[in-house]
Amino acid sequence: METRTPTQPKVIPLISSGTAGPLGALHLPRLWSKLTLGSAGALADGYDFCGQGFDQMTLDGLGLDRDATIAYVRDNKPTYMEFERYVVEVNGGNLSRDTIEAHNAAIRGYNHSDELAGTMRDASGVKDPSIKDAVTLNTLEDLDDLRKHASGG
Repeated sequence: METRTPTQPKVIPLISSGTAGPLGALHLPRLWSKLTLGSAGALADGYDFCGQGFDQMTLDGLGLDRDATIAYVRDNKPTYMEFERYVVEVNGGNLSRDTIEAHNAAIRGYNHSDELAGTMRDASGVKDPSIKDAVTLNTLEDLDDLRKHASGG
């Protein structure tokens, strides 16, 4: 990772895991943003550079080698569209709709444990106990972090 300059702010990655780019793969824009920010030393404290949750699910689901993908982003500093092209190229120039849809279903279907979901709901003020999907709860956590950051604490 590159060293952050003293004046460079740390950035909370506000792209939801439920967001897809033109390729249609959920979480891929968030993964790119985290790898881009992390490579520049600008990823907000407390955020995994390339974690074992949705990041790893995306790497695995889209046939990407973790180390090679990190190195590609770090060394090439691609735009998001260049990153999507990289993902397709790694897959031999063709990433099937079935592969993308299977990945998306895994992302959409992932729920936090009851304990973690409860803790996250409480922290965000969510009263509905049926909300435990990780995409929604993680997004709320990001938004809460943004508010705390913007208000100085």
